[in-house]
Amino acid sequence: MAQLDFISTDIPGFKEFLQKVKPNWTQGDGFHKIFWEQVFDCFFPDPEMLMKVTEACTSEEKLESLPATLFEMNMTGHSYSIYNAVYALAHALQALYSVTSKHRGMPRGKSNESQSLQPWQLHQFLQGISFNNSAGETVSFDDNREIVGGFDIMNIIMFHNNSFQRVKVGHVALKSIGEEEFIIHEDLIVWPGHFNQVVPISLCNEHCYPGHQKKKKEGEKFCCYDCIPCPEEKISNQTDMDDCFKCAEDQYSNEHKNKCMNKTIRFLAFEEPLGIGLASIAVSFSLITALVLGVFVKNKDTPIVKANNRDLTYGLLVSLLLCFLSSLLFLGKPSKVTCLLRQPTFGIIFSVAVSCILAKTTLVSLAFLATKPGSRKKKWIGKKLARDIVLPCSLLQTSICILWLLSFPSFPELDMYSLPEESIVQCNEGSVIMFYSILGYLGLLAIASFAVAFQVRNLPKGFNEAKFITFSMLIFCSVWASFVPTHLSSKGKGMVAVEIFSIVFSSAGILGFIFAPKCYIIVLRPDLNSRELESYISLNYETDL
Repeated sequence: MAQLDFISTDIPGFKEFLQKVKPNWTQGDGFHKIFWEQVFDCFFPDPEMLMKVTEACTSEEKLESLPATLFEMNMTGHSYSIYNAVYALAHALQALYSVTSKHRGMPRGKSNESQSLQPWQLHQFLQGISFNNSAGETVSFDDNREIVGGFDIMNIIMFHNNSFQRVKVGHVALKSIGEEEFIIHEDLIVWPGHFNQVVPISLCNEHCYPGHQKKKKEGEKFCCYDCIPCPEEKISNQTDMDDCFKCAEDQYSNEHKNKCMNKTIRFLAFEEPLGIGLASIAVSFSLITALVLGVFVKNKDTPIVKANNRDLTYGLLVSLLLCFLSSLLFLGKPSKVTCLLRQPTFGIIFSVAVSCILAKTTLVSLAFLATKPGSRKKKWIGKKLARDIVLPCSLLQTSICILWLLSFPSFPELDMYSLPEESIVQCNEGSVIMFYSILGYLGLLAIASFAVAFQVRNLPKGFNEAKFITFSMLIFCSVWASFVPTHLSSKGKGMVAVEIFSIVFSSAGILGFIFAPKCYIIVLRPDLNSRELESYISLNYETDL
């Protein structure tokens, strides 16, 4: 059995006082006499009656000898409240008499107004009263003239002999303004032996614990509800909450949906394994490209270098070198500068590289046609044609990038919605249309190079690089065709890694297929770099040399 009782405190001397109580202390108090006769099962003889009483009260009975069911020696919560109420009334009367004595100039205690004093006249004095009782606790009243306090949660343990014991198992108290404190010690509760642990009639189910919310059962009583888990990105951190609530933008709900956790800020950093791997690959290929460029410069007067148009070869190698290095702009925490530079840099450099390939393919095609008897196409072959192809194609891509920067410049932003547990630092491209316009233009140049190279792929083996250009453009188009759906389906660091991968490996495909065979001949098979090829070059590329 449990009950709520006013918070009680032991008053010094209270128990000793009860031990000394005698029935003759309160002459004229009929209630005191009746109480004494009932609890001790005796009678006080009437002096006016001569009848003999067998069970007469001797006034030597002790209250401490009574069982707790009849009388408790400890101060209960109700007794403590009465004790404080008496003292509060005394303080209120003292305050009242102080005010009346001050205004009327009467000595304190000489006023006769106490005879006609009404209870409601003490209300205004109770509101401002605050004092320490003999237990050392402060007694005060709030704005509603109600005493500030709380309740003890008592467990009444009943025994077979109808005796009982009160055990304090918790309390409810005012912790601060507008906030209550509820504490209960379940391990102290003693349940009756016949208690069958059936849910009380007033409730239909257990409590809804944090991480769940209540859902009313249709057609049932108002206290009947189901407990359902909180939906994604919402939590409940208290028992029996009607609704779950969302965490702040920079937080996410934990696995149990009962606590908000701070999101981790993520970006593809140089220091992490993925960043180290991609940066190492890009730098490695850039060094290989620089090495190939050095080999071609050192052997610039050999037939195979002359046959492939030295200026276009140098331009293609330098642009490939810059392509590999431009991928490093995508690593690290995005800033205003890197966001503005990385996509236009990638677009312009790649357009130069693919334009050089288109020019080389066109020159190879025209060189083959120029060898036919009576052909007038020989006069078209030379540096001027290469410039007329490379410069306009590169300038058109540059114009698109400048228009993009002037109208919709990229900027860094914090994406807090793509991933539930992470806030992604990324570059907002400003305009998706402009971004895919750059990719689309590169695709057109690559398809044009592939189409021309495919037409002349079967030219004589000694002078023809169209077959290698065909394979390089096939790899290039395959990589960037797969980039679009992969990029759209990726988020966070994965999206950046996909673009770096596409830049590096499409550039590596061009480098490998176009220049690996030539480096093999220059370095390992110089005998193939023959005079026969040199005579062909002098015949067909005279204007270029």
